[in-house]
Amino acid sequence: MMLSKPFMTTHEIAELLKVSEATVRTWIHEGELRAARFGREFRVAAKDLEAFVDAHILKPASDRKGKKAD
Repeated sequence: MMLSKPFMTTHEIAELLKVSEATVRTWIHEGELRAARFGREFRVAAKDLEAFVDAHILKPASDRKGKKAD
């Protein structure tokens, strides 16, 4: 199996998103961020990080289901 994109460490993700490594690990443990465990370390595929970020982008009120902008 050839990986098209490398996995990222919790440290790399924390730096990229400007959060603590503990926050990244919490997202992983709570199942919000998909990760693979290699030994004692977690790795996150770029596509999974992109999906996580996309899921957390706030939409304008007019775009939310069943809600209207004031």
